[in-house]
Amino acid sequence: MDRGLPDDNTVAAVLALAGRAPSVHNMQPWRWRIAGSSVQLYLDQDRALPMADPDRRDLILSGGAALHHLSVAFAAMGWATIVHRLPNPDEPDHLAAVTLVGHRATSQEIEMSAAIQHRRTDRRHYTSWPVPPGYLGLLTERASSLGAIVRHVQDSDRDQLVAAARAAARVHAADPDYRFELAVWSGRHGSLDGVPARNAPTPRAGDELPARAFAGPELADPAVERDYAELLMLGTSADDRMSRLRAGEALSAVLLTAANIGLATCTLTEPLEVPAQRERMRSRMVNGTCYPQAFIRVGWAPTSNEPIPATPRRPVEELVFPPDVD
Repeated sequence: MDRGLPDDNTVAAVLALAGRAPSVHNMQPWRWRIAGSSVQLYLDQDRALPMADPDRRDLILSGGAALHHLSVAFAAMGWATIVHRLPNPDEPDHLAAVTLVGHRATSQEIEMSAAIQHRRTDRRHYTSWPVPPGYLGLLTERASSLGAIVRHVQDSDRDQLVAAARAAARVHAADPDYRFELAVWSGRHGSLDGVPARNAPTPRAGDELPARAFAGPELADPAVERDYAELLMLGTSADDRMSRLRAGEALSAVLLTAANIGLATCTLTEPLEVPAQRERMRSRMVNGTCYPQAFIRVGWAPTSNEPIPATPRRPVEELVFPPDVD
């Protein structure tokens, strides 16, 4: 980058950390461009899921998560980010232009960046140990600071989510094109993207919330009790491209904060991928006051569980556009 800004090694290290962001089916649908004194983020539409995500909502959430990871990683290395979201109306896939200002990293910023390396999507059952209300409040606060709304899903609202999740699972199970798409992006060995078999447990028929039927699941889930996960709904007041991008940033903040605390998390978007079920939850759970963008399972993993292996990531050089040549 330009003189007075991070050197190339620092930028590469930050982009590698940003690439650890969660994405739907671990697609990693983002590209970066280094332009003078800024880092540009673009959505990679070639990695879209036409059956599971026809309106590209999950795709934009994934891009927002990568953007937040980028800011967290730069902050820990002594660079505050100034983010210009959707800077070019003529290029809707140009998600952000990020400029940098030197600053002194705080301990919280360093801890959040460290959480990037050990955050995992844990699809297994969680224990009955209660999550302190203060922890749930902190997750809500971190999301709110990025313009999102978080609600603790309890009682009748939980019943609504369960009903919608089961209905969405039935729709997808009856759709051969959806099943094929899911199989293509899961059960992989040695791939740099997709959901590896080692990261997916076998779905259980009696579970409260149905799990996606990823191909060839190999992750052991020895829990014999029901899942005691707390459920959070992350939503936004609008449902445009900007709102979805901000929701992805807020999702990243919640997941990294939870990882820093020691909580296990798993993002759920399948119930929202069927428009009728998403509208049902918007109407019945929040009275039409906001748009659900994702649900998050939060809880304590059993101490006897084996650590979740890291999912693979594409190399940085594969994700950066070549420099412009005059």
